[in-house]
Amino acid sequence: MFTFIHAADLHLDSPLIGLPHYEGAPVEHMRGSTRRALENLVDLALTEQVAFVLIAGDVYDGDWRDYNTGLFFAAQMTRLREQGIPVFIISGNHDAASQISRSLRLPENVTVLPADSPGTALLDDFGVAIHGQGFRTRAVADDLSAAYPEPVAGMFNIGLLHTSADGRPGHDPYAPCSLDSLRAKGYDYWALGHVHTREVLCDDPWIVFSGNTQGRHIRELGKKGCTLVTLEDGAVLTAEPKELDVARWAVCEVCVPDADGEEDISTCAAIAVERELVRHDGRPLAVRVRLSSTSATCGELLADEERWLNEIRAAVTDISGGMAWVEKVVVQTTPRSILPVDEGATGELLAAIQEADLGEEHLQQLVREFRDFVAKLPSELRTSEDGQELATETAIRAMLGEAKALLSIRLFAQDGGQ
Repeated sequence: MFTFIHAADLHLDSPLIGLPHYEGAPVEHMRGSTRRALENLVDLALTEQVAFVLIAGDVYDGDWRDYNTGLFFAAQMTRLREQGIPVFIISGNHDAASQISRSLRLPENVTVLPADSPGTALLDDFGVAIHGQGFRTRAVADDLSAAYPEPVAGMFNIGLLHTSADGRPGHDPYAPCSLDSLRAKGYDYWALGHVHTREVLCDDPWIVFSGNTQGRHIRELGKKGCTLVTLEDGAVLTAEPKELDVARWAVCEVCVPDADGEEDISTCAAIAVERELVRHDGRPLAVRVRLSSTSATCGELLADEERWLNEIRAAVTDISGGMAWVEKVVVQTTPRSILPVDEGATGELLAAIQEADLGEEHLQQLVREFRDFVAKLPSELRTSEDGQELATETAIRAMLGEAKALLSIRLFAQDGGQ
């Protein structure tokens, strides 16, 4: 019996997106999180005395600002070398040769499989054959796995692959392949990278996205880590997720009651974030707070958004002891939030807004224009934080509904309605 680690998408020194600096925010803790996640991976490998480590692409996050990123990675690989643990890596789209202008010699325990054609590494002591091919360029449209060699007879065969598989929201469709084609290859385990959410596509054979080791923005919610695989008698006994992340991203839903005092809104938000901290074992959190109300409270929130954002940040910093960071506050409006006002110009305008609708022709035109715009965005921004495509009829109608509600509530607040 022996174990190995399957990891991917370290994105070392990635510039975490959506973390504004404000007093009390744990800026440095969050910015160093990708490095500490790698340190945790190495600690796990040493504690478990694994036979080897696999990294299925995107060690880096594109070109380095300086050599420190590469030096840090090399130092962590040296820790593994000192305990006789080999590491096998393929390049992903972010660390393809076309994306990285600098390079450093890695310790001799690290094998980087080729990017021009599939390569195979044999571990005779463990009866394991590792097959893989990295990315030469950022955008690979071909199914790389189709050219992977036949399994080596009498050995446990692993395919190391950076791929979008059959497509995942928020991820560019690189090196696409099908579940059936991977199964047909005859390998015993596929160690996949590129998709940042852990997912077991199949357990006969095991085909696994390990997910990334550390969340980097609000679309990468919850636990992040690697997969610890245990083999016995040439077969997978367990493929267990292991947490490596040192900070997390979360969305906190807060239903705001009618506010009797100014502290009610921020207190409700702070208490909800405190519960979220407990759910994540006290790890530092970057939180998006979503406030919803079926009362005129929404009007108060929207009338002075900057003030309430900072009121909530102050309350969250206080109740969490500085362990939670409010990335953004979103006010969600509902039809019940739109209360009647006296007849007159404002009332007529409110009625016109609520009754307004797009015809089918205009809706389709808007969807086409929005689709062209979204296509120019980075892949991680092409979906909402819950993974939904933005350039669809459903999404457009939802945004229009939110805009109507927002306009109505702003008018209501300005009219002095209660």
